[in-house]
Amino acid sequence: MSLTGIFLILFLTVHAGLNLCVFADDGGEMFNSAAHFMSGYWVPHVLEVGLFVFLIIHIIQGTVLEMSNRSKRGNIGYQKSYGNRGSKWNSRSMWILGTLIFLFLILHLSDFWIPNRVIAQKFTLSNEINLYAQMQQVFSNLWVVIAYVVGCIALAYHLQHGFQSAFRSLGVYNKSWLGCLKIVATAFSIIIPLIFALMPICFYFGCI
Repeated sequence: MSLTGIFLILFLTVHAGLNLCVFADDGGEMFNSAAHFMSGYWVPHVLEVGLFVFLIIHIIQGTVLEMSNRSKRGNIGYQKSYGNRGSKWNSRSMWILGTLIFLFLILHLSDFWIPNRVIAQKFTLSNEINLYAQMQQVFSNLWVVIAYVVGCIALAYHLQHGFQSAFRSLGVYNKSWLGCLKIVATAFSIIIPLIFALMPICFYFGCI
């Protein structure tokens, strides 16, 4: 779970950096160039395959871990509930948050990856679509914008616990390191989802 999670964290960092290109105010030229570069060479294609493999492994591992934890306790609950004093809500709800993110990912792939990488390349004469124009069209629908924002909120809570948990599982137990790790995890879990959420919001309200 830790290794696959860290790989996905690295992907989110790259993806967020690429998405920032939409704010260049150049009609999407920089963003389209960057996006098409990522799909135009064999190295990004290999990384893309690795991304899907690691994502599937992460989902399977998370599901197995959740089922294992539930089967060990059965229907026996704690005698006293400590709420957030014992553990944070997001740490107790990683499977729920992961499910929301998975549903959001299906929506995201159907909006952009499938039209760009499957339909355009397999069934049309052009290699790729204008992704910037595609975003303008997709994010003109309020329900889609709301769904993306909800997905980003779920991602933020998932990352806030998952980021530090991944490194702790790999052996980061030193108190001074844990303090820094919590700060970095909190900052990362706010900045990255915020970048993703700002895109649909700004497109919808015409800020881009």
